[in-house]
Amino acid sequence: MKPHPHLLLLALPLAISTARAETGGFAPTVDMSGYGTAAYTRANTDQAEFGRFNQLGGAKKSPVDGVDSNLGIQGTLTVNDWLSFTGQGLARKLATDRWGADLYWAYAKAQVNKQWSLYAGRVVAPVYMISDYRNVGFANTMIRPPQEMYSQVPFDSIDGASASYRSMLGATNLTVQFAIGNAREKLALQGTAPGSHQTIRAHAFKALNVLAEHGPVTFRLGYAQTDITLDGDPALGALTGALNGAGAGYALPQLNRLADALAVNRKKASFMSVGLALDLDDILVQSEAGKRRTQSAVPDSTSWYVLGGYRFGKFMPYVSYASLKSSNSVSNTVPAACPAGYPDACTPTLQALSAAVSGGLASGLVEQSTTSIGLRWNFSQSAAFKMQFDRVRPRHGSGLLLNATPGFNRDVTVCAAGVDFVF
Repeated sequence: MKPHPHLLLLALPLAISTARAETGGFAPTVDMSGYGTAAYTRANTDQAEFGRFNQLGGAKKSPVDGVDSNLGIQGTLTVNDWLSFTGQGLARKLATDRWGADLYWAYAKAQVNKQWSLYAGRVVAPVYMISDYRNVGFANTMIRPPQEMYSQVPFDSIDGASASYRSMLGATNLTVQFAIGNAREKLALQGTAPGSHQTIRAHAFKALNVLAEHGPVTFRLGYAQTDITLDGDPALGALTGALNGAGAGYALPQLNRLADALAVNRKKASFMSVGLALDLDDILVQSEAGKRRTQSAVPDSTSWYVLGGYRFGKFMPYVSYASLKSSNSVSNTVPAACPAGYPDACTPTLQALSAAVSGGLASGLVEQSTTSIGLRWNFSQSAAFKMQFDRVRPRHGSGLLLNATPGFNRDVTVCAAGVDFVF
């Protein structure tokens, strides 16, 4: 895969910092590390595209490198035994269908004592069991985390602060993490030209995680809550505008109330998840389930997956099953007809609005499952080759598939192969 220029720009400042540290320009130490995936992905259809969450385009019959490939570089400046600064850049295919680099992490860490650590800046949004390393392919068994589960919260990081408490309870290692801040993320807007996108914002994002590790068993429980605002959705904007206009024009305040219910403007949203993993000798079992709730046009969702693998030396074949279902949290309350004495155009207007509301609510629903089989080969201490086959089954429209032709609702086979590495 030909390196993109932005990857070199991302690495340059960190390389300079390392060089200055080595020549004595800085007394503090600088540690560098990185990770990446170089992979090709293809599907068995040209009528829909397979992509990761929040990608505008994906793979069809012709293999592409933009779905599963990325590159991350991290640098940590350690000032003393309690203060450090960490920055991480991540390059990948973005919501605008172009390669680009994000400042993924940028925080100061204060190690208060053996139990307490405080972080301030751009910190991880701790909403999943693998939030800390979800983009590090080498740290994950599969070539990509199951889309059904890990597409439910769009925020990877937040601008704010977090605190972590670690302690031993007998033979159990307990970690409690709390984070608070704000976030902003570009979202892919299907059916538009490259460069177009929506923007979703999280106001007063709060998350609490409890992680317990006991021998080969890991258990995690998490809860996150925020107010979300969605900007740049033309279809939703047109629908709420039409409801407000008809509500004011025909003196039907229930239409204005429905428009307010649909609007994504500082609306409450929450996500609860639970995870369990067993890594015993050669056996690996991992599972996670999540429940998203909102108070807007963004649908509620229920998602889960289970993964099982067995090691044969450096090889691990694995199988996974993932499921996603969603439901509307807002009901269509457009009246079937106008009261007697209203203008003749009122009832047809309501009927058109009702159809638009029903269609809009239905278009946001996603139901999909994926069965995956794959093989991981740790051919090096810092690199692994993976090959994976997925059978994607959309059950409501085209599910999570991208840019599908109208009426497409068929199972899709996806295959991907690549190398994960760390350095």
